[in-house]
Amino acid sequence: MTSSDGSSGTPGPSGVPSASGTPGTAYGRPLLNRRLAEFGTTIFAEMSALAVRTGAINLGQGFPDTDGPEEVREAAVRALRDGRGNQYPPGPGVPELRTAVAGHQRRHYGLSYDPDREVLITAGATEAIAAALLALVEPGDEVIALEPYYDSYAAAIALAGGTRVPVTLRPGEGRFVLDLDELRAAVTPRTRLLLLNTPHNPTGTVLTREELTAIAELAVERNLLVVTDEVYEHLVFTDDATPAHLPLASFPGMRERTVTIGSAGKTFSFTGWKVGWVTSTPDLVTAVRSAKQYLTFVASGPFQYAVAEALALPDAYFTDLREDLRAKRDLLAAGLTAAGFDVYRPAGTYFITTDIRSLGESRSHGGDGFAFCRALPERAGVVAVPNAVFYDHRQEGAPFVRFAFCKRTEVLTDAVERLKSL
Repeated sequence: MTSSDGSSGTPGPSGVPSASGTPGTAYGRPLLNRRLAEFGTTIFAEMSALAVRTGAINLGQGFPDTDGPEEVREAAVRALRDGRGNQYPPGPGVPELRTAVAGHQRRHYGLSYDPDREVLITAGATEAIAAALLALVEPGDEVIALEPYYDSYAAAIALAGGTRVPVTLRPGEGRFVLDLDELRAAVTPRTRLLLLNTPHNPTGTVLTREELTAIAELAVERNLLVVTDEVYEHLVFTDDATPAHLPLASFPGMRERTVTIGSAGKTFSFTGWKVGWVTSTPDLVTAVRSAKQYLTFVASGPFQYAVAEALALPDAYFTDLREDLRAKRDLLAAGLTAAGFDVYRPAGTYFITTDIRSLGESRSHGGDGFAFCRALPERAGVVAVPNAVFYDHRQEGAPFVRFAFCKRTEVLTDAVERLKSL
């Protein structure tokens, strides 16, 4: 068959066919579970392979090109040498890290969690999301997610047997905006859970206090659970250079119904360690752990001890990280603007969304971010990702393309120079 992006194979919500095309069959039935049949190879694998093949600068996949703090890396080495975490760690996570996570929530947000009953360590945020949805969603339940969304959301909802209901963020006033009336209208008697992400990947939107207040009031009124993906919590760029992340669990009535997900990868630039966490009430954490134990069981033993030390780093570390990425955001945003893109300057994360129609791409590529991104390495020596992969409503995202700026300054400078050829 032919997918909506013009390629052959079985398309997923990312619009990308699997590497081998249509999944095979055996004994008269498809090999792939029907809940995953719509999901092919991720766009990140395709675009990263394209970067390697063409020698292009990869601004598509969101991982840093330098390691995090040396003292944190050395903490992992010490743990390995001291034999800490080389065998199975405790199911909920090592006590040192659970205590550090609870201390982090209290230190930065004034939220109090019991490290023994209200904190769970996971194999990154992706596992935390999957475990939360598998634990909390019954087949037929509706899960509302803000579109565009991180691609694992759709797969995890499908695995849980839920029905995803997208509420689309749309451009307005220089940012992607949540229509609160549309969100309220999306809630039905079958709605079980809201799946939120702020700061938001891929748009860079940071939900405002007013928006979060309205979401909290809706959740309380309709008795909804909320899972919040807050992995970019320390990457919020306010005008006065102060952190502005507002955890939804801190709003009235929300602590008892919110599963908050965090991660070390984005804050400490050790994405390969796969250390994430969940904070919530004892009942909700127990539910999530019930699913998590049958996914990885445990993971990242020595790295858990290192992340415990990382969470105790002084405030200056978090400030310096934020300001470094703010400068890189501004560098890439200016370069993209000069190259002719319409740029949505992000308030958070390390991604910039652009509109390619200002380059005349509505005619030469049909306003198609897929075609544009597949041609960009040859045209300019840079790789980006089409935002349409993050949409159910594909046309909503067709003209938008995402660039990552979590790279060395000299790499971004080189990318900006290359993009001038557009």
